[in-house]
Amino acid sequence: MPPDTANSAQRDDPEGWATVQRFLPYLWPADNPALKRRIVGAMMFVLAAKATTLALPFAYKRAVDSMTTPANQAVMVALAFVIAYAAGRFAAVAFDNLRNITFERVGQDATRKLAEDTFSRLHQLSLRFHLSRRTGEVTKTIDRGTKSIDVMLYFLLFNIAPTALELTAVGVIFYLNFGWELVAATALAVGAYIFVTRTITEWRNELRRQMNELDGTALARSVDSLLNYETVKYFGAETRERDRYAESTRAFAEAAIRSENSLALLNISQAVIMNLLMGAAMAFTVWQWSKGALTTGDLVLVNTYLIQLFRPLDMLGMVYRTVRQGLIDMAEMFRLIDTDAEVKDAPGAPALLIRKPTVAFDNVVFGYEQDRTILHGLSFEVPAGSHVAIVGPSGAGKSTIGRLLFRFYDPQEGRILIDGQDIAKVTQHSLREQIGIVPQDSVLFNDTIGYNIAYGRGGAGREQVIAAAQSAAIMPLIERLPEGLDTEVGERGLKLSGGEKQRVAIARTLVKDPPILLLDEATSALDSRTEQEILATLRRVSEHRTTLAIAHRLSTIADADKILVLEHGRLVESGHHTDLLRRKGLYAEMWDRQRAEKSDSG
Repeated sequence: MPPDTANSAQRDDPEGWATVQRFLPYLWPADNPALKRRIVGAMMFVLAAKATTLALPFAYKRAVDSMTTPANQAVMVALAFVIAYAAGRFAAVAFDNLRNITFERVGQDATRKLAEDTFSRLHQLSLRFHLSRRTGEVTKTIDRGTKSIDVMLYFLLFNIAPTALELTAVGVIFYLNFGWELVAATALAVGAYIFVTRTITEWRNELRRQMNELDGTALARSVDSLLNYETVKYFGAETRERDRYAESTRAFAEAAIRSENSLALLNISQAVIMNLLMGAAMAFTVWQWSKGALTTGDLVLVNTYLIQLFRPLDMLGMVYRTVRQGLIDMAEMFRLIDTDAEVKDAPGAPALLIRKPTVAFDNVVFGYEQDRTILHGLSFEVPAGSHVAIVGPSGAGKSTIGRLLFRFYDPQEGRILIDGQDIAKVTQHSLREQIGIVPQDSVLFNDTIGYNIAYGRGGAGREQVIAAAQSAAIMPLIERLPEGLDTEVGERGLKLSGGEKQRVAIARTLVKDPPILLLDEATSALDSRTEQEILATLRRVSEHRTTLAIAHRLSTIADADKILVLEHGRLVESGHHTDLLRRKGLYAEMWDRQRAEKSDSG
């Protein structure tokens, strides 16, 4: 797998400011002034709601003080303040919801754009990355990262920032009305609360990381097992799979128990601090009232402010955990984005332009690992319009040639040329547009037959799909199906037979209409009768195209214009079928062995 190229700041502190900086362009998009205006509008509603909330306790205090006044007119005054208090509470709720309405599009747009960028980046990463990572773990990372964004934004902008503003305002109000003692007590309690919350939450974050890891492992095992459902059934391994999955779920359950127990400890610690402050503040107010320095309404004022202050403080632990966890999940997603693409377009690379679709390997050296070379200085040429086959024992490097031709990997040495152009110096997109493939295992999307055929070319119309299906000899099957082209093929196309899947793959390539065709052991998984039918179709569709056929069964490529014989990543023989048989070399040995095996099996 390619090295993780995430910057050091993210590795050292994945939940820190570096992650927030990475996300800010999504929240404040330079090319979208309408969203910026929405953010400003939402913050104005935040300020309006907070100003209303801070004014409410004074209305409550005045109402209580009026009620302690024996004058009859005090009734109307008290009633007016009560009505004002109720109206203020409604206004605060209205401002909060207007804020949410204004900001919702901003949050959803930021989440959508980041998810799209991550998904796009995954398709840009090399085949080596995808072969090294479990699909379940990758999708879980994206799922957790995108889901955390909206909640994290809400808490950062509409909880933490307003709470800090309210703390400052309450401190000023307490100082002006009650002196420095109450301000000091409040500041001390809030400081202790934040310290305890941070300390215990840091410990809980480690438990949460373990939960995420174990959750990803359990998901990966379940996905892997279900994708290999048939293999599990073949070997009667249901119990083994259940035990393997249960091992992961038990480990996750233990980590979850530790995490929930730590949450209880945090809640108890927070409650102790908050109630000590409440008791001390109320006692101070009562003492001052007994000396005549404060009124009954002042007791209500202090109580109301502390209750209002405790409401966001009570959520601070949960908010802190959510934001921290959101930053962790986002950092993991950014690491996916930052993963280095092993195969990149050269700066300013032109598109591949083909006049004569020739293919040439020029002294190509390649190995998947540095200490294990697969191809040793391989050179050959496929003339335009010819049909060249590549054969050889298992491990000779046949399939590697196809992967290099599509530029899933770059060779360590040598060049691969198409129409004389080095494919490493042209864009990957233009290269792959010019090559069609019919693989050994044609994996289809879990969609309709029509969708899978049309996938060969973006924007392909129904007429093109039908023409390709007719050329691939799959139209008779489609016409027999009740839903025709709209027939669902199932997960990986499992509702179709092997021959039917291959014909869909051939039709998909015909829709693409490439000048170069790669047949990567396209019939090796089929029975003899189906193989002959598919071969006849392939011979027909490969006419007037440059065709490179990678084969295991030699009988399928005996009519090729030229046959290249590989052994241990080296070209050991080449020529026509009859010439190679006369040489009595490796090809003739393989031919005799396969004929003997066929005779024995018959």
